Amino acid sequence: MMWGHALQAQVNRYFVFFKDKQNTPYAIERPAEFLSARALQRRERNRVTVNEEDLPVNPTYVNQVRAAGVSVFFTSKWWNGVLMEGDAAQLAAVQQLTSVARIELVAPGRKLTQGRGKRVRDRSRTDGVQQTDAQLQPLGIPEMHAQGYRGEGILIAVFDSGFTGVNTASPFAHLFSDNRLTYTFNYVHNVPDVYDRDDHGTEVLSVLAAQSGSYTGAAPKATYQLYLTEDVSSEYRIEEYNWTFAAERADSMGVDVINTSLGYNTFDEDVMNYTLADLTGESAVISRAAAKAIARGMVVVTSAGNEGNMVSWRKVTPPADVEGVLAVGSVNAQGLRSSFSSIGPTADGRIKPDVMAMGSGTAVVQPNGSVSSASGTSVASPLVAGLAAGLLQAYPQLTARHVYQVILLAGSQAATPDNQNGFGIPNFTRVNVTAINEEDCAHAIFVYPNPVTQNSVQIRLSGWGEETVFLSVYSPQGQRLAERQLVLQGPSPVEYDLSVLTPGTYLVKVKTACTERVIRLVKL
Repeated sequence: MMWGHALQAQVNRYFVFFKDKQNTPYAIERPAEFLSARALQRRERNRVTVNEEDLPVNPTYVNQVRAAGVSVFFTSKWWNGVLMEGDAAQLAAVQQLTSVARIELVAPGRKLTQGRGKRVRDRSRTDGVQQTDAQLQPLGIPEMHAQGYRGEGILIAVFDSGFTGVNTASPFAHLFSDNRLTYTFNYVHNVPDVYDRDDHGTEVLSVLAAQSGSYTGAAPKATYQLYLTEDVSSEYRIEEYNWTFAAERADSMGVDVINTSLGYNTFDEDVMNYTLADLTGESAVISRAAAKAIARGMVVVTSAGNEGNMVSWRKVTPPADVEGVLAVGSVNAQGLRSSFSSIGPTADGRIKPDVMAMGSGTAVVQPNGSVSSASGTSVASPLVAGLAAGLLQAYPQLTARHVYQVILLAGSQAATPDNQNGFGIPNFTRVNVTAINEEDCAHAIFVYPNPVTQNSVQIRLSGWGEETVFLSVYSPQGQRLAERQLVLQGPSPVEYDLSVLTPGTYLVKVKTACTERVIRLVKL
């Protein structure tokens, strides 16, 4: 990717992709050399095996790039490459290396080291002390806390743009006194310090972890890691690579839950922009990285985006488009969707957002320790991340994919999901893990909309894999009117034609190899 002579003449940032991992000193059979004991335990619990993608980049290849005179920074196992800075002559030398497959320009200039953002995304702020009951109660988090599940033993990584005041404000002091803030790193400036630059991450973290007086986070007893991946002074593709570096580090350290209140669709260079057609979960760099994090047994929770009022976009932003990412939209205190909250579907027809939480007037902690309110899907996301942490503590047998399914099934409109509110607001008191604990029993099945206003319904699974479904339609008197066998692939919906049915009430029996469900269906 090249942007013209001016950019080629200066030092820029590039990601170098290698052709292979041949002759690497690492081996799949020795994973303890590059994955922590906690990471291996999480993989075992999630029935995830180590593969070649998990092997670190060949250090010989990295040294070859360095020998071309460039500065090298972070490597990526998943993309099999390294981030570098160099000028046009150095770039040409790197391109000649036989180990190099391709090079992508990810940001102009050297790494930025000064200044804060030209725009504050994903939330607005209002002064005034707020209580947290309003944001916790709809998700059943007070009941979760009352049962003793406050995130103890769960490791949560927060990816954001900065965490000013977290190391000094009293509502976060317990994280330090209890040794529950175990790692920080700033991928924008290549330093451990994350406590400057921006306060967006401070607000997000507070919704999860803060504890002071009447203020209670959703998972105040969890252990945390903080990663600064978003450069608020500019918007370039490099931030998606920063996210990948952080996700790989979190994976190797055994993180259970990632909260990322970030989203990307437009950049400072138009050539980098994504289009609505790219919302497949497989196009954006950050989306592909999020999918790899999920595949390794981490629960990934993200803000759905604040583009709901933007006529040119309106949809969720990557990585919220990924199948299996808990994309969280925003509702107000009355449980109604916030107008700014991004909607679905994805480009390939999947329902998004997944669930909703309070993102209008959410109580947050400021860098000075005071409490105010903020609005945006970015402060709704950590509420669901806290719920996920409580579920992992309460039901340690759950895999990350099961947590995703459980949260969807606990949604207030789980039976009739849509592209405005997803599966609704999940609630801990509605959680039912027995339906998915059986290894051979696949997923819950949804039939929607109900009532039916057109001549068809959508049928989908709650999770992954393939499932054969036998669907029968009966009159209220028990007469079978229609029957069909469907093969469902994961959460991608299949349309079922009901045009032969006249308006009225029907019973729909949905049967799989291990479950059977009867649904009362109304056709208007």
